[in-house]
Amino acid sequence: MEWTTVETGDGAKLSVRLFKPPASGAEPDPGEDVAVVLVHPYTILGGVQGLLRGMAEGVARRGYTAVTFDMRGAGRSTGRASLTGSTKVGDVVAVCRWVAENIMPRSILLVGSSAGRFHFRFSLMWRNPVAIRTFSFQFMGALISQI
Repeated sequence: MEWTTVETGDGAKLSVRLFKPPASGAEPDPGEDVAVVLVHPYTILGGVQGLLRGMAEGVARRGYTAVTFDMRGAGRSTGRASLTGSTKVGDVVAVCRWVAENIMPRSILLVGSSAGRFHFRFSLMWRNPVAIRTFSFQFMGALISQI
């Protein structure tokens, strides 16, 4: 597990954790070159990336890179949490942009629940050449068993 910081367009610094699959020495198949970005629930109600560690570790054990992050105002991230969550969309976009530019996967799978699901849906308005797919936490168990 590695830590990094991603800066948003308006200057908030987001705490990001990267969970890499165990080293196998082999290049991933093109169909498996997917990064999974997990979006935590509503910050005001206690949502933080730490809640997603078990899921992220499970994704990494199955050979995929997983990314968790604290949205602004949560955990180690700067900025203030908002009641409306409008700034959180920019947080999701900033992390996806960082993943696209630094990890360079073929596609990004966004997974979220509660307000995290809401934020990632609006972040799909971001134009990026990397394909983005979305799932909610309710389907994460089924997803992990399929990959």
